[in-house]
Amino acid sequence: MWDIFKDWIFDVIQFFYNFCHDWGLAIIIVTIIFRIIVAPLMHKQAKSNYAMQKVQPKIQALKDRFPDDPTRQSQEMQKIYAEMKFNPLAGCLPMLLQMPIFIALFQVLREMGDRIGEGTYSFYNIVPSLVTTPAQAFSEGFGTFVPYLILMVIFAGATFLPMVLQQLKTENSQQKNQTLMMGGIMSIMMLWISWGSPAGVLLFWGASSLIGIGQNQLTLARCRAADKRKEEEEALVVKPVEVNVTRKEKKKRPKKKR
Repeated sequence: MWDIFKDWIFDVIQFFYNFCHDWGLAIIIVTIIFRIIVAPLMHKQAKSNYAMQKVQPKIQALKDRFPDDPTRQSQEMQKIYAEMKFNPLAGCLPMLLQMPIFIALFQVLREMGDRIGEGTYSFYNIVPSLVTTPAQAFSEGFGTFVPYLILMVIFAGATFLPMVLQQLKTENSQQKNQTLMMGGIMSIMMLWISWGSPAGVLLFWGASSLIGIGQNQLTLARCRAADKRKEEEEALVVKPVEVNVTRKEKKKRPKKKR
C-alpha cells in the first residue's frame, strides 16, 4: 500500500515534468500543491502556537505561585485552557496528519535516481543534478558545489528562521535565548543531514519550508489583527457613569411634599 502511494506521488511529479520539462520545477509545483492541501492544517497549527504564546506568561505565573504543588498547577492550567478555549494538542495534530505525505515525498525524491534511470535529473542550469548530494558535488570542485551549498543553507536556515520570527514578540529573554540556541543546534544538525541528501530532497524541503513560513506569518498577522480589533471594540464599550452625591447636595434638594 505504501509503495502504491509513493508510485502515485512519482506519477504526479512526472506529470508536471512532462508539462514543464524540468524536474526541479516539477518538484516545486508539487510542493506548492502539497502546501495548499495542508494549508488548513498549518493554519490551525499556527493559531495554536499563537495561543500558546499568549498562555505561556500565565503558565509561568502559576509555576511561580505554586512551585511545590504540581497538582494545583495542573488544575489551574486546565482552568486557563478552558477560559481561553485553548487545546495544547491542536498544534500537534496537524503535524501528525501531514507527516505521511511528507515522508512519502521525501522517499520518492531519494529514490528518483533509480526511478528515472540514466535520464537527466536537473533544475534548469541552476542545479545540474538533483540526484547528486552536496558531498558528491564538493568532490567535483567548488564551482560545482556552489548551488548545492545554497540549497544546504536554505535547508538549514528554513529550520532556524521560524524560531527567530516566533521569538520577536517574546519578552522573556531567557526563553528567547533558549529557543534561539535550540534553533542554532537544529540548524547545524540539518546541515549535517543535508550533506548526504540528494539535491532534490533539499529543493523540496527548502521550497516547502519557505512557503510554510509565509503561510505561518500570514496566519499570525490575521490573529494579531483580530486581537487588535477585539481590544478596540472593548475600548468602545461605554460604561455607565456613577454620580456620587455629596451630603451638601442632598440638603439642597427640595423635599417632596406629602
